[in-house]
Amino acid sequence: MKDMLGREELISVEDALKFLFQHSPFKRPKENNLPIEELYGMIISRDIVSPEDLPAFSRSTVDGFAVNSADTFGATDSLPSYLTIKDEILMGEEPKFKLKKGEVAKIATGGMLPEIADSVVMLEHTQQVDDRMIEVAKPVAPGENVIQAGEDADKGEHILKKGHRLRPQDIGALAGLGITDVWVYEKPMVSIISTGDEIVPADKPIKPGQVRDINSYTLSGLILNAGGIPVKKGIFSDAYEIIKKVVEESLKNSDMVLITGGSSVGTKDMTAQVINDMGKPGVLFHGVSLKPGKPMIGGIADGIPIFGLPGHPAAVNVCFEIFIKPVLEIQSGLSEDRFKNKKRIIKTRIAKNISSSPGREEHIGVSLEERNGEIWAVPILGKSGLITTLTRADGTAVIPLRKLGVQEGEIVEVSLF
Repeated sequence: MKDMLGREELISVEDALKFLFQHSPFKRPKENNLPIEELYGMIISRDIVSPEDLPAFSRSTVDGFAVNSADTFGATDSLPSYLTIKDEILMGEEPKFKLKKGEVAKIATGGMLPEIADSVVMLEHTQQVDDRMIEVAKPVAPGENVIQAGEDADKGEHILKKGHRLRPQDIGALAGLGITDVWVYEKPMVSIISTGDEIVPADKPIKPGQVRDINSYTLSGLILNAGGIPVKKGIFSDAYEIIKKVVEESLKNSDMVLITGGSSVGTKDMTAQVINDMGKPGVLFHGVSLKPGKPMIGGIADGIPIFGLPGHPAAVNVCFEIFIKPVLEIQSGLSEDRFKNKKRIIKTRIAKNISSSPGREEHIGVSLEERNGEIWAVPILGKSGLITTLTRADGTAVIPLRKLGVQEGEIVEVSLF
């Protein structure tokens, strides 16, 4: 069914995403085996198991004396245990001796425990009597102040699973296990095509009626943050043959294509037609119950997602987070994270009354401030075509589809940038 202007009726955000995910899996990049120095933020394509026990030996977590814990039982300040210093354990060396009953060995944090020793007394709980003897004023339990061999990871244990995005701490763990190269998915290539006769490059002066290219720079950053590689194709005129040609070329070496501008109704609206002509199934939706972002187009051409984004910068940000980022994560090989949407969402109080259009999910830029120990969301109001509104925002407050607005002091969910 179409409206009075000949447009397809708007669909909900939920239905639009459902149409997209029905066509998953999308085209996915190839695997590659890379050194760990190059892996930050990349997605593992194969499970990783520990090749050895970590640590390979029992080691101290404090500076002190390696002991047999039974020799310290009952020790107090008034009635300490007197133990003989056998030797000192040097860092990076294996002890060549065993402790006998009543003996201890001086040890530093990270040092390897000698045979018989099962715990470490902290230095501050001892008093040195002379060169060969210490007093222990506090008992230790078996295993206290010690990391046991294999306690961190057993040989053959799964360390990281396929689909996990590598973080700095993950790289550190791999290095600790001696794993210096890993199979990962190559990052998806995302082509960005800017359209519009009024758009000029950012480094060029503008004439009346012209605007500088903003969206390709915004999208490049969003793509990088989401784990993709942006490829800016340039700025093209609103002409069917021109747009069709650059999209065809982009599909040959891209995993996703983004077209900014040309998604609203008008004589120069060629985006939907181009997507339909690129392959099956073509356009999945054109127009969403969303503000900003109503003219959003989503389609698939033979396994490759193609999106037509509105021209307004605020709408580009919102549409990317809702539609493009989830698809890009699937293409990256990222496993589903059931807590993902909770990690960047906080509940706050709204700082003023906000009305909302019925039947539309509305995203409003907000800045956060603290008032009497509570976080409040202060709306940053402005037309969707304004450039600097989002630069002042910490995130967007969401007014659900069937809600007519929110009252000052009401709790809202804020999606953080």
